Amino acid sequence: MESRRNFLKLAGLSGLTTLVTLKGADAIADCDFRQTPNQPLGPFYPKEFPIDTDVDLTKLGNRSERAKGELVIVSGVVTDDFCKPIKGAIVEIWQACHTGKYNHPSDTSENPFDPDFQYYGTMRTNEKGEYFFKTIKPGAYLATETWRRPPHIHYKVSLRGFQELVTQLYFSGDVLNQHDRILQDLQADDQQKVVVDFKRITDSGEEVLKGTFDLTLKRI
Repeated sequence: MESRRNFLKLAGLSGLTTLVTLKGADAIADCDFRQTPNQPLGPFYPKEFPIDTDVDLTKLGNRSERAKGELVIVSGVVTDDFCKPIKGAIVEIWQACHTGKYNHPSDTSENPFDPDFQYYGTMRTNEKGEYFFKTIKPGAYLATETWRRPPHIHYKVSLRGFQELVTQLYFSGDVLNQHDRILQDLQADDQQKVVVDFKRITDSGEEVLKGTFDLTLKRI
């Protein structure tokens, strides 16, 4: 319920959060089911969750400062095999802060930690299958001495009766995408499903990257 209230509160701030909705029976009749590709969970899924786990990752608890980094607004619709919106799906995201640091004991890098960033958020989709998060663009980081991972956001989407989806969102145009072992392990058409074209807009005097990442769940 708290995530729902936060969703509506943030969505009402401006036109930024106008979400794509399906067009009823026409959308189902024209259904072109395209499975969102699964990708590795990775080593940094939270062991301990932050004080807040709501949809606004840029503010943590009662701290007055906003997280550092470029603001990002990402929204989308979760649908099933028949292109029908899924109500009540649990959407989780987790990511590095602007320096490429995760809030996880396994991240032993010397990249600075951001105490004002939430690092993790979750919400349930509404009756139209919609979800929404406000966050920052994560920094790139060294996975190995020869492999630098591009900015990406981890997703886990689940609901009883459906196969759990674990995937990652990438930012279109980032040169590191071309060399990322995880992204490049996908076929070209599957890569297109997880690389999001963010548009730079201005909202309330601040520059914001806004993108749409639709997700699909397959019924069991």
